[in-house]
Amino acid sequence: MRLRWTMGLAGLLASLALTACGGPPAGVDGDLSDDWRAISEPKPFVPEAAVCHPSAVESGYLAAYAPVDCAATHVVETVHVGEIKNAGGKPPVPGEKPYRTAYASCATSADAYLGGDWRTARLTLALVLPAPEAWQGGSRWFRCDVAETRSLDDTSMASREGSLKGALAKASPLDYGCFTPKISKEVVQEMEALPCNKTHRSEFVGIYTAPDKPYKTFIQDNDSIHKACLNTVAAYAGLPKDGNLSFRTGTIYYYPTAAEWDQGNRGVKCFSWDSNRTFSRSIKGGGTALLPIN
Repeated sequence: MRLRWTMGLAGLLASLALTACGGPPAGVDGDLSDDWRAISEPKPFVPEAAVCHPSAVESGYLAAYAPVDCAATHVVETVHVGEIKNAGGKPPVPGEKPYRTAYASCATSADAYLGGDWRTARLTLALVLPAPEAWQGGSRWFRCDVAETRSLDDTSMASREGSLKGALAKASPLDYGCFTPKISKEVVQEMEALPCNKTHRSEFVGIYTAPDKPYKTFIQDNDSIHKACLNTVAAYAGLPKDGNLSFRTGTIYYYPTAAEWDQGNRGVKCFSWDSNRTFSRSIKGGGTALLPIN
């Protein structure tokens, strides 16, 4: 028994040796080093566009990323996602060129998504960047979020249901329209919105894009802002831009905050204003017959 066991083991070893020398089975090249699939480089997280979110954020932390269907109740809607190039080792801040370039891209994309200039309606635009840790890890995306605001004077974000895509392509409840200003000591305290077929004294007429200059210099030049908005009223109402224009209408204007200015927003909201007359229709195209010299 012992001799037979020894001989059997020897025969088995010989058989294995012969098999090994005979080469690999058919279809196998014998080289294990080239049979592993290459591992791709991990890609940083990038958010989606055309999705909605239950709350607004300033930094895009992955842990807080939880988009919802835009038909459900939400606060903001992502209208565009882009990439920041030639940026430094930390996320850019308002006032810096990469930030303003990204914000300008957001404004253009928002207008295309909405079907009109977002600044002409109860909407706000926000730029969201990766969290600092994600930026260090290579993330360079930026996210453009749009939200509905409560009123011209109350710019806090309102919850809504339904997508904003194409919302400004036609007349919308979001559009700025006609107003009755509440004024105290020649300062507008509030603009009460109402339909233009109701008695009113003021109407939104368009956006004046201010020149790129220091914010303090801009807000101190009230004469230039007033003149620019007067011309905007003239274009809207069909009035001649002559020396009599200021005797036909006045202006009320809302300019960007300092924070918005640093982001790159140069849009001044211009409104007509008449202290002597009221209207029960829009002044659009009304001409000198509707707005004679006071």
